[in-house]
Amino acid sequence: MNENTVKATLRELSLTPRKVALVAALVRGRTVEDALVILQHTPKRAAKPVAKLIASARANAVNNHGLKADGLRITMLSVTSGPRLKRFRPVSRGRAHPFQKRTANVYVQVTGEVKPAKKPAKVEAKDKKETK
Repeated sequence: MNENTVKATLRELSLTPRKVALVAALVRGRTVEDALVILQHTPKRAAKPVAKLIASARANAVNNHGLKADGLRITMLSVTSGPRLKRFRPVSRGRAHPFQKRTANVYVQVTGEVKPAKKPAKVEAKDKKETK
């Protein structure tokens, strides 16, 4: 991992990975600002949690790693399957059919430029003698 690369993770999102992957494909490789605008206007249920994840990665980059907010780019956005909840649906004649509630794990990685370090302000020594 580069020093100017920041990761964020969303685990066990209660949406299927296939549905989340459709939304992730819209913003993969774009700048963070463009991705948030696209996701804001995307009429999919997965758009809101993915947007929150990207906003979290931006906040991590700016506040924890000292990167510039305007130049951040999504370098990696992957969706994998998470744990499955196994359930049963009742059917006729006293039987039950199994089904699985799938979850998704979403990983994002953003890259940007490091902010230039601020130079310390010069503190001028004041005269200790004050005229009265």
